[in-house]
Amino acid sequence: MKYPYGISDFKKIIENNYFYCDRTDKIPLIENSQSQLFIRPRRFGKSLLLSMLENYYDVAKKNDFQKIFGHLKIGKNPTPYKNSYFILRWDFSCVDATGSEDNIKKALFDHINISIKGFLLYYRDYNIPFFEIDKDNALNSIQSLASAVKMTSNPIYLLIDEYDNFANTIMMSSADKKQEYEKIVNEEGILRTLFKAVKASTSQNMFDRVFITGVSPVVLSDITSGYNIAKSIYFKPEFNDMCGFTESEVKKEIENIVNKSSLPKEKINEALNIMKTYYNGYLFTTESDEFIYNPTMCIYFFENFEENGKYPKLMLDNNLSTDKAKLSYISKIPGGNELMVNLMEKEDNAVISNIVQGFGIDDMLKDTSKDKKFITSFLYYFGILTIAEETDDLQVRLKIPNMAVKSLYAEKILNILIENPMERDKGREAAKLVYQKGDIAPLCEFVENNYFKIFSNRDYILANELTLKTAFLTLLYNDTIFLMDSEAEISRRYSDLTMIIRPDRRYGKVYDVLIEFKFVSLKEAGLTGTEAKNLSYEELKNMAQIKKKFEEGIMQVKDYGKKLEEKYNDLRLQKFVVTSLGFERVCFEKVGEIAPL
Repeated sequence: MKYPYGISDFKKIIENNYFYCDRTDKIPLIENSQSQLFIRPRRFGKSLLLSMLENYYDVAKKNDFQKIFGHLKIGKNPTPYKNSYFILRWDFSCVDATGSEDNIKKALFDHINISIKGFLLYYRDYNIPFFEIDKDNALNSIQSLASAVKMTSNPIYLLIDEYDNFANTIMMSSADKKQEYEKIVNEEGILRTLFKAVKASTSQNMFDRVFITGVSPVVLSDITSGYNIAKSIYFKPEFNDMCGFTESEVKKEIENIVNKSSLPKEKINEALNIMKTYYNGYLFTTESDEFIYNPTMCIYFFENFEENGKYPKLMLDNNLSTDKAKLSYISKIPGGNELMVNLMEKEDNAVISNIVQGFGIDDMLKDTSKDKKFITSFLYYFGILTIAEETDDLQVRLKIPNMAVKSLYAEKILNILIENPMERDKGREAAKLVYQKGDIAPLCEFVENNYFKIFSNRDYILANELTLKTAFLTLLYNDTIFLMDSEAEISRRYSDLTMIIRPDRRYGKVYDVLIEFKFVSLKEAGLTGTEAKNLSYEELKNMAQIKKKFEEGIMQVKDYGKKLEEKYNDLRLQKFVVTSLGFERVCFEKVGEIAPL
């Protein structure tokens, strides 16, 4: 099997027998309205979706229909509109949005004119009346094209990919780029004027159908008066799996790889569990309960697994790591850092009344408009959060989708809280000793001397063992060696930290790790911060409140450890209880001894 990593040409995938999960049954559903907007996170298969539509509706591919679609779902029951359109496709990711208003306008016009020129060359045998392309004003070229095509028997289907590339580029740029963006979306701006032209052409049946893809609804919010006819379909349950893979599809492909490679059958469930942990978890509507796998991540995994029977060493594909920029954007918003920390602390989830379905560049660039609902919705559109469920009180709970995405949070929060890279390296070196030597003392010392200086500014009302866990988690997070945080799978409380060595990495000289966190407030202890800092380590551990927490933690860690050992084979589990006294001191107890590696 060949895997179409980075390939979004539908015809190439089908004709060259690349791996493909059939989504052609969505075509009749898509035909229900003339102008549609479909949003999904980046690298989620949107361009391939457009290519599927292009090949299905293209009049020039009429003779190829059986070869391309005959074995697929739509080939067995095609709609009347198959192969009945001229296809015009724009890809705004090809347009440089980093320059001035004039530069952006020129880049946009050049792209549209090149698309129209390619259109005329491709359909040269269809007797489209000749017209001159206006190199200075692509809007005139669009009008000329629409008028010329009106003289033929086939209408135009306009496909627009990455329509929000402009907003995304501006958003990730410096704040002074806001003015440039405002210029292109205001009443006379080129982007609004362009969509007005598309709207007019659609209303006059020059563009019979329009399908738009992007990552967020930001641009259409800014140009509502210019283009208010697009029907949003991205929350509809029937389109939940239009991009991405279902678990049954992922399992079937793992079975194909294992059977073809003569790997042991137990590899099927092992590989599926790995993929589920790292790549599953996306849900795009509260009206569905089927979580979707990120397709780019899956194909990245399949390629590695099929090639040598091994899992990728780095489970997060570098093409997805660019989403760090979105977390950087959120980190600069008032309340953004707190939300990210809370997501790491509180079972990776946030609850809001509803996902914001439209926000403009002003919303993104003005601090005053960014409440929790905005920030959470923004992270949802970019795939850094996803829907978990509708709550009993009819709100929406969102969560970090999977461990691959959570690694981005862990890294970002560490960089925010420990700004000095040399200090971060010291923390990571201390963390290594936990799973390399079973020695947690240096890490506890690092947290006390470094993290607690930062945490001491937080409201003590919010302080608990979850805050302590966050400090340790950001330093210990290592998904190249471990499966991190599998609380739900063993019905444990969420304040614990588990690090289970990946099944393909068990040959290394490292330990599995289980840590139970406890917290004693200064108020409980009857101490001031200065008094807590002046305690010797022995005095700290002998405090009645601390001793009680250790007794509770030791019982829990023994119980949790037993459950982990029942679930996993051949564990070499180092168990610890870590207790914090406010944000001043931290101490630990090692539970049990195991043989050195």
